[in-house]
Amino acid sequence: MENNNNGSEFEEQDLYEHLNIVVDKGQSLLRIDKFLMHRVENASRNRIQNAIDAGNVLVNQKPVKPSYKVKPADEISVVFPHPPRDTEVYPEDIPLDIVYEDNDLLVVNKPAGMVVHPGYNNYTGTLVNALAFHFEQLPQLPGNEGRPGLVHRIDKDTSGLLLISKNEVTMTKLAKQFFDHTINRKYVALAWGDIAQDGTVTGYIGRSLKNRIVMDVYDDEEKGKWSVTHYTVLERLGYVTLISCQLETGRTHQIRAHMKHIGHPLFNDANYGGDKILKGTTFNKYKQFVQNSFNILPRQALHAQTLGFIHPTTKKYMEFEAPLPPDFDTALNKWRNYIVEPQ
Repeated sequence: MENNNNGSEFEEQDLYEHLNIVVDKGQSLLRIDKFLMHRVENASRNRIQNAIDAGNVLVNQKPVKPSYKVKPADEISVVFPHPPRDTEVYPEDIPLDIVYEDNDLLVVNKPAGMVVHPGYNNYTGTLVNALAFHFEQLPQLPGNEGRPGLVHRIDKDTSGLLLISKNEVTMTKLAKQFFDHTINRKYVALAWGDIAQDGTVTGYIGRSLKNRIVMDVYDDEEKGKWSVTHYTVLERLGYVTLISCQLETGRTHQIRAHMKHIGHPLFNDANYGGDKILKGTTFNKYKQFVQNSFNILPRQALHAQTLGFIHPTTKKYMEFEAPLPPDFDTALNKWRNYIVEPQ
């Protein structure tokens, strides 16, 4: 089966930088904005100011003002939105399913098969190319440089909701919400096997030592980044189970790797073994049924259904839902209507 991965999928899905700095014992008193200008590579004065204004700069676990003077042994925590990439983005007139839009941000329902950001082997036809064209058509607002700001990402063959900022201030504030795990993200997935009960998967996610295009879950913190997925059983369908997954962290391929880790890979997830007939009978009729389901849903059965966050400007909680796309919905209904053959 064709490998649909691309280079942009191998990075952490939540696009922020988190820096921890312990001030040297010999440090003289210095305003924190100036201190960070000296200490943080590629950090402009504006970027630092936005981070401070958003409450993303903590000293000894408390937010500070730009005038705060750092002292020896201060512990500084900084969260920045991900730095802009070197890849030049060419606007392309690609239709977008925009669920919500205002002067600060927009929520997009991404179709399966669309890469989010240009990268290796995928320089055109991406969501960011489409957004760049859309932004060109908008009136330019203060602080909006006409570039879409990603604060998270979903895999090429995962459908569903993505949050995009229109200016750096919004991006900085949203990055802090992702870092604080206050963004409400729920996915719907169809997994192989009869999952007995609700549960939580944890572990350190890192690149597989056997296959570099997939991720593994490790017990050793030196091998990956901490990850947490809570899953809830929605519907048992014999040989597969429909589940809801709530992300506490946002690592590359997190749900896909976690479900494989507990023995329930996602239906038709080729990179994680879900494209094989893993459960069920040996009858040809059943095998044909599963193959037909694979043909209907030619990707992993994963959809980013719910996205909730505090709006950075209005401070009000907003939540959006995207219905299952036709391929997922049709395959799911096939399973619902399937009559298990007598054993």
